Amino acid sequence: MGPGFLAESWHVKNSGMFAVSCIGVAFLVVSMEFLRRLSKEYDAAILRQFQRNVSMTRTADLKPNGSNNNNESCCVETLVPAFVTFRATPLQQLIRSLIHAATFGVAYIVMLLAMYFNGFIIISIIIGSFIGKFLCDWMIHKVPIGRMAGAGEGSSAVEEPTVCCG
Repeated sequence: MGPGFLAESWHVKNSGMFAVSCIGVAFLVVSMEFLRRLSKEYDAAILRQFQRNVSMTRTADLKPNGSNNNNESCCVETLVPAFVTFRATPLQQLIRSLIHAATFGVAYIVMLLAMYFNGFIIISIIIGSFIGKFLCDWMIHKVPIGRMAGAGEGSSAVEEPTVCCG
């Protein structure tokens, strides 16, 4: 008998095993979409944590004696743009790298499955991609209204380096 399906031990011998293989492939692609979402959410969470820390530090710096009665200096301070560089801690970068490696690994397994050149497996990959996008990447975006309307934040799929292959 020839090589197994992705592993030496997995040989598709009947239609039930083939159906399980197709369902498994779809769930594998859903898990890849979940890992992509997890990566984005983790990055956003550590950035929010950093922004909260900077905000608390800046508020403490503006009010050295516990209160600031001079409204002019308060207003002038808020009009001046200030930037702080964020760099992930080694632990945060390790977690980011692990999530990325897992996503990358799953994406390559999906690519190998697609190269199996079985139409049902390719259809299962497409169905898994559809379900994964629907469940794991629901679009929620804050749209600023007013003077800052042009300064939106966000990214598009085109900006992602692995938009074509996971």
